[in-house]
Amino acid sequence: MKKVTMIASGKVQGVGFRYATFQLANKLGIKGTVKNELDGTVSIQAQSDETLTMQTFIKQIRQSPTRFGRVDYLDVTLANFSDFDDFSMLN
Repeated sequence: MKKVTMIASGKVQGVGFRYATFQLANKLGIKGTVKNELDGTVSIQAQSDETLTMQTFIKQIRQSPTRFGRVDYLDVTLANFSDFDDFSMLN
């Protein structure tokens, strides 16, 4: 299982980025969370059984899943967190 933590910065809050990420994750079968951070970034924890699926998810996040947003920088690190049952948006 592939697990990553991502921090997206740029125009990622107030543009539907979390919801678009949520929709994309559900479409691809990705499990995890997406959350707005106080510093204006968005954090994503994601897991997938398929490496290619995770690569597709990361690529689409990097390009911004919403046309109103813009990702200037995406930090992606391998992670070791507890398994998720679904994908959810956090406050």
